[in-house]
Amino acid sequence: MLPSFVVLDLETTGGSPAQDRVTEIAAVRIENGQEVARWSTLVNPDTPISYFIQNLTGISNQMVREAPAFAEVAQQLLDLLDGAVLVAHNARFDHGFLLSEFARLEMPLRVKTLCTVRLSRLLYPQHRSHGLDAIMQRHGLASSARHRAMGDVDVVLAWLASATRELGAQHIKGQAATLLQGSSSLPPQLTTPIQDIPQSCGVYLFHGEGQVPLYIGKSVNLRSRVMAHFQAAGKVAREMRIAQEIRRVEWIETAGEIGALLLEARLMKERQPLHNRQLRREGSLCAWRLNADSAARPLLTLVRGEELQPREFDRLYGVYRSRAQALTSLRELAEQQALCPQALGLESGKGRCFAHQVGRCKGVYCGEESQQRHYLRLQMALAEHRLQVWPHAGAVGLREHDAETGRTDIHVFDQWCYLATVHDEAELEAALETRRALAFDLDSYRLLLKHLLPQGKRKAELIRLTR
Repeated sequence: MLPSFVVLDLETTGGSPAQDRVTEIAAVRIENGQEVARWSTLVNPDTPISYFIQNLTGISNQMVREAPAFAEVAQQLLDLLDGAVLVAHNARFDHGFLLSEFARLEMPLRVKTLCTVRLSRLLYPQHRSHGLDAIMQRHGLASSARHRAMGDVDVVLAWLASATRELGAQHIKGQAATLLQGSSSLPPQLTTPIQDIPQSCGVYLFHGEGQVPLYIGKSVNLRSRVMAHFQAAGKVAREMRIAQEIRRVEWIETAGEIGALLLEARLMKERQPLHNRQLRREGSLCAWRLNADSAARPLLTLVRGEELQPREFDRLYGVYRSRAQALTSLRELAEQQALCPQALGLESGKGRCFAHQVGRCKGVYCGEESQQRHYLRLQMALAEHRLQVWPHAGAVGLREHDAETGRTDIHVFDQWCYLATVHDEAELEAALETRRALAFDLDSYRLLLKHLLPQGKRKAELIRLTR
């Protein structure tokens, strides 16, 4: 298939490279079609293995108690991989865990990867499923050690041999080369294999050599969106700078677009990426509050920060990112509707205002217009800017499900505030406990206007949460 490759499989304590650890490694090195090395070892993960994983893999806590730590076998694994392509079934999983394990040791991992799931899709496009069990059934393969590392490596090797006999060595080699062939638009210093990036919905982060991300974005197809950045590098100056500085790509998958939007907004605020044009800072948000008394002066006051409470939205108008933006917007409204700038608090003084002198005020302070009529005109002018009152009796959830990955996310909101994304009752209880501490968030508000109100185009199932 390839001049030199290593078929590898890992067993782990779970599915998250950031949280879970490796419990077993198996690898077989092939050179010029011949097996030249075979190696496997249990690994002490330094964390308990759950009963579910023990039942799945057959690897118990007792079995790994005396096993070497990953640090003790890391160099041996690097030597085995040296100069070879790493081949694995769902290579993104195994490669992701190896990257995390080597990162903990501050050791670089530079290796090309080839995923046999993707290779199977290329070789047998007529089949829908390309998991290891489906492949075994189609090709009449058997294993006495399924879900053990070396057992799964042997299954992959047996499948490659079967496919070679069926389709021919040259065809297998050509399709493998297609998967390995990197796009000419890829930055040469990029260490993340582009084929590792999923074609699912989520958020991606571009990293350079510093701690602050270069760029954060979201997409319904992460790999395509990332590739689009690199393909635009020759035409767009910002993309060129990113392509020159990027070293690796990080991604977080979500069940749908709403989850991706929420996560992107949160990460933008927390991480403050260098090349994003509009950073979402909410500390200076403000809105106009309308006084209930038509004779009050001023009729409008600016509220911000903790005073911006969703329960008062029937009296609040606008939501601006700065005091200057709020004042500019109100001045434009006053000019368009011939409202008195003194009554609105835009000007100080008493009696006839300057706007009345130039014919831009109907004279509420000169007795030419009643206070009630002026107040009514102000209400009508502000109507389209009024903030929406929370339309539900309590907290609600928006449920998104990805049929391809099987992932389900429930995004919890109350009074326009995003509480959390949860997956079980315990997480929901914890989210509801945080309600009192949350502040109004403009990104969440605008997103929910599209998905919670009756006229909104809802892309997720609405769940009313009672407590």
